[in-house]
Amino acid sequence: MPFTLKMPKLSPTMEAGTIVKWHKNEGDFVEANDLLLEVATDKATVEYNALDSGWLRKIILKANGEANVNQPIAIFTETKEESIEGYKPEGEIVKTIAAAPIEEASPTPSAAPLQPAPAMTTRQPAFVPEAPLSNYTFSRPESSEGRIKSSPLARKLAKEKGLDLSTVKGSGPGNRVVSRDLSRAQPAGIVSFGNHARPTEIPGSYVEETMTPMRKVISQRLQEAKSFIPHFYVSVKIDAEPLVKAREQLKHLEIKATFNDFIVRACALTLRKHSNVNSGFNSATNSIIRFKTIDIAIAVSLPNGLITPIIRHADYKNIGEISTEVKALATRAKEGKLDAHEYKGGSFTISNLGMYGVSDFMAIINPPQAAILAVSGMHHVPVVRHGQIVPGTEMTLTLSGDHRVIDGVTGAEFLLTLQKFLENPASLLI
Repeated sequence: MPFTLKMPKLSPTMEAGTIVKWHKNEGDFVEANDLLLEVATDKATVEYNALDSGWLRKIILKANGEANVNQPIAIFTETKEESIEGYKPEGEIVKTIAAAPIEEASPTPSAAPLQPAPAMTTRQPAFVPEAPLSNYTFSRPESSEGRIKSSPLARKLAKEKGLDLSTVKGSGPGNRVVSRDLSRAQPAGIVSFGNHARPTEIPGSYVEETMTPMRKVISQRLQEAKSFIPHFYVSVKIDAEPLVKAREQLKHLEIKATFNDFIVRACALTLRKHSNVNSGFNSATNSIIRFKTIDIAIAVSLPNGLITPIIRHADYKNIGEISTEVKALATRAKEGKLDAHEYKGGSFTISNLGMYGVSDFMAIINPPQAAILAVSGMHHVPVVRHGQIVPGTEMTLTLSGDHRVIDGVTGAEFLLTLQKFLENPASLLI
């Protein structure tokens, strides 16, 4: 008899998934444990193997379609000849609807149907009338041939002086550019409008993009974190010259390590000294969590969002071990192959935007953790050493703390200890 395959729950936090690829086609026989499909969850793309054997008779949810957990995605039968006519899949039928233009909000909105897979649909803004682009006027002194209206003398002088006629408004008949207008013209090549094609989009047009499962979870978690966690921020500038020299010395020994590896090691040792920062908050029970192990999450940027692979027992690992593990986890994260235990949990998070050259930023806490460290880029600046101004290198570290768990003094003491480790990087190698 026919039976229904429902969207499986592939992670503890998964509420919906998007079909990335079906590895079987309608009409195929599927053995138990055969690779059946790939599903994009809130954190990774996961392969799903069939639990039972059967004939795949109908795929309800095509590739790139999204469904909630336990919604039907396919119909199977035990034998090839069985009919599925009149069979109603168990659970709510997945509805895939085409994108429609924005409409005025209904005074009694109904439950929103599931949207199709992430797709980009061009929409016209509701406040812009649907009119041909030709109805909009674009001020430019053009003739019917597309050339700038100008007198022969103005064209000759503009060519000799290297001026762009399109950068000045003509004062002659019919807005024609004449020689007296050239005093206001810009040099050619600096600002040019005359040779550009007319715009093809109506002013105010935009593109609306459906969120991926990962981006939905990120938006929900961070909105809740910023709304309900009382953040406070403490910053300190680090003299990064010793760190740069230590990394160069390791390079000479053919030991590859990033600045982030040093920071992970320094944070792990600092959290040992300031265990109150290695904490969290349980909003359900309104109680403080004291983590017994130092498990540092590293924010990794993916095309669809952000994920935080975790270095477990980071305080027991040297820089070489940390470097190897971070590289492996980052690679698996970008391939969407992380297991749940590799990104769920953690007692402290590091968000490093130093590679983008930012001077400083403030990160949002990753609940239920109570703190996150924002790492900026290194910048060459003048510094005072022994009473003299000399070239130096600085970086800014900013700790975001949950004030329900951590006080400002505790955060400041944490940063001072971290500063001491990073400005004396030999301490990180023992």
